[in-house]
Amino acid sequence: MSTKEKVSEKEIVETDSVHENEIILYNDDVNTFDHVIRTLIQVCEHTSEQAEQCSLIVHYKGKCSVKSGTFSDLKPRCTKLLQAGLSAEII
Repeated sequence: MSTKEKVSEKEIVETDSVHENEIILYNDDVNTFDHVIRTLIQVCEHTSEQAEQCSLIVHYKGKCSVKSGTFSDLKPRCTKLLQAGLSAEII
């Protein structure tokens, strides 16, 4: 096995072993589209288009993954979403 093959194999193993979590945003009958969009822009650093698309997916499908990353990055973001009155959890 060449050095290049060993490096590629190592990169694949490292990528697979890094478990990314996701924040799932759930639909509710309380929050307006504008509030959800503004909150996603502020908390999850979405573009306005991205936030709008996520709000539509949540509305029509009931839930949407709005941010992925490490648990330590997602925990404070999810807390802010909850404080803003949105329904969300980290999976």
